[in-house]
Amino acid sequence: MKKIEIDEELYAYIAAHTQHIGESASTILRRLLGLSPTAVQESNLSQGMALAKTAPVSAHAQGTSVFDILDRADIAAQKGAVGRFLFILSLLHRCHAEQFAQVLEIRGRNRLYFATSEQELLAAGNSTNPKQIPGSPYWVVTNNNTTKKKSILNAVATEMGYDGSEAEQIRDFLS
Repeated sequence: MKKIEIDEELYAYIAAHTQHIGESASTILRRLLGLSPTAVQESNLSQGMALAKTAPVSAHAQGTSVFDILDRADIAAQKGAVGRFLFILSLLHRCHAEQFAQVLEIRGRNRLYFATSEQELLAAGNSTNPKQIPGSPYWVVTNNNTTKKKSILNAVATEMGYDGSEAEQIRDFLS
């Protein structure tokens, strides 16, 4: 097995496409590239260790919540608060893709937090530092302090239908 180094953005993209806890980067990349599983993966399938489905996860269709795929080790592997913030948002998008557009309504008093393009966020304010949420068509401002990022995560989780205590748990993964 060969090892390669990848930048944080690529890592976040690959991690955002994880379909079950413990899935390897090779398995994810093979799926994303349309390559067949390796002999080891096929062996695992024949032994009843099913690989995740290739269809995107839908919270409404599959009953999936972010807690079903959230892994603290994956979050801890993210670089800094911005990396963790984007990673958690990508998981929320993956679980709730159909309703994720609701995040566009989450705004500060005088601030736009989400948009469908980088230009929209850049035009909405100074030094917004927009980043694309991996695996999604949405962009988010990232120059807020960690407390504000937590508040935004809490609002997103609430919009996705999580109750107050679940939204707080999701928010606290940023710490």
